[in-house]
Amino acid sequence: MPDASPALPGAVLFDFDGTLADSYPAITASVNFIRSRYGLAPLTVAEVKPFVGHGPENLLEHTVPGCNPPADGQAYRAHHPEVMYESTSLFPGVSGALSKLAALRVRLGICSNKPRRFTVALLEHFGVAPLFSVILGPEDVAAAKPAPDMLIAAGERLGLDRDRLLYVGDMRVDLQTARAAGVRVWLVPTGSDSRADLIASGPDRLIDRIADIPDLLTGSDLTRPVSPESSQ
Repeated sequence: MPDASPALPGAVLFDFDGTLADSYPAITASVNFIRSRYGLAPLTVAEVKPFVGHGPENLLEHTVPGCNPPADGQAYRAHHPEVMYESTSLFPGVSGALSKLAALRVRLGICSNKPRRFTVALLEHFGVAPLFSVILGPEDVAAAKPAPDMLIAAGERLGLDRDRLLYVGDMRVDLQTARAAGVRVWLVPTGSDSRADLIASGPDRLIDRIADIPDLLTGSDLTRPVSPESSQ
């Protein structure tokens, strides 16, 4: 496929949970499955949500007191397919935005700390997997986010320099990852971190929703820094 116009990024890379998809009910269900093995009461989505984004073992360390992260991480992964299809949904407008970006000849990728097989299965379930040129998870690199490895690997696989990439996420860890990789980053307040925390972290832009990306890319200055006033 030919590269996009020089005015556009060559590729837009996305985080998954909290960015493209509301995965929190499914993640909470699997956390509560592990908690039940320890005789612990279930947590709410709101109680689990702040700890999503750093991989299952880290998630369980923060939500299941006394857990065994390697063993319980394995049990979490075994349980998750039982709940992830029914309890995960793309955010409104995501599918259309991805199609519009593909029509603009912008290549698409995923760089997420979610296990890759879950991301691939869900993208296939939602019918958008063919739109993606590269899908990476923590098992594909030496170090997961906030290390820059996934973004660097995605650029290499796509044959694109880092200044041709845009990364879109929902957490400060996504900004840290992008900065470490030397990649432009936009954040969306639909995930684990608050809007105020995202603004304070200093992304290149704070956007309201993924559905806005095609219009923003074709009609505005990509380098305008975010400010609290311009992000309201």
